[in-house]
Amino acid sequence: MSLIEKAARRLAELQRAGVKLPGDQSALASAEKPPEAAAERVPIPEAAVRKRGASDLRPRPADPEARSAGDTTAQIAVPGDEPGHSLRRFELDLVRLEQQGFLHPEKPESALAQEFRAIKRPIIRNATGRSGLKVANGNLVMVTSAMPKEGKTYVATNLAISIAMEVDHKVLLVDGDFANPALSRVLRIPSSPGLLDLLIRDDLQITDALLQTNIEGLTVLPSGQRDRRATELIASERMGRLLHEITQRYPDRIVIFDSPPLLPTSEAPVLAAQMGQVIMTVAADSTTEHSVKQALALLERCDVVMMLLNQASKTDLGSYYGYYGNDSPS
Repeated sequence: MSLIEKAARRLAELQRAGVKLPGDQSALASAEKPPEAAAERVPIPEAAVRKRGASDLRPRPADPEARSAGDTTAQIAVPGDEPGHSLRRFELDLVRLEQQGFLHPEKPESALAQEFRAIKRPIIRNATGRSGLKVANGNLVMVTSAMPKEGKTYVATNLAISIAMEVDHKVLLVDGDFANPALSRVLRIPSSPGLLDLLIRDDLQITDALLQTNIEGLTVLPSGQRDRRATELIASERMGRLLHEITQRYPDRIVIFDSPPLLPTSEAPVLAAQMGQVIMTVAADSTTEHSVKQALALLERCDVVMMLLNQASKTDLGSYYGYYGNDSPS
């Protein structure tokens, strides 16, 4: 028998005899616990390092910047999450527009500026609830007409520029005339994603289609690609969600839609049903009374409908305005 075997037998005999040996408690404790528990109670240096390293990777609740390992979504800025998201820049030719009879934002004392001050004031009051009326979706304003060539694009554009000159309000001007996007032609907007694209494509966010102009406070949303289902897309739930997002993201923004004319299209009445205010442009001395009555009948479900006489030879302010050529925007 080896010396080790003899020592082990002697220790066993002493324990059976009741002899208490030095260090016996720790020996018994180690014998009663499984090896894994003992190793955890007295971790080796390598285990301590691994445990410390793992704890460093876990996010600490008190630290808002902490992210779990492999979490990339929290580190990527999603376009459109914040109102300050950078939009594409689009430069309006203000000199050319002024030559065509449009309002110049740096000439606030012009007769045209005075006229649109009078036009915009009740619209702003309705949009902000200061008129005493509770207008649902009051910041959604549609500019339309009974027939083409009555100057609705002219009115929508000038109204947007005039409201952009306000201190407390911003404007989103939307080209909602999908079959005849006159607004995009007048402003010379290059081909780009627009309203219909937002209703068709899942890979676009609203900020991908907005164009920030060189007029402070004025943003433009083009009509987008043409689609035969334009009426159905406008009437869809997705359109409702889009309008809600537009109005809720910027509560100080008034949204102006340059819509198709009411009588020859099906899109305009559908769009009008989702608006808070409708402005019907009437061409002086050319639009028939019958056409006006027919168009107003399509707007019976709209709470606020205002009529604007355009292309008049003279206003109460004694100045001329409107388009008089054959190429006038509709």
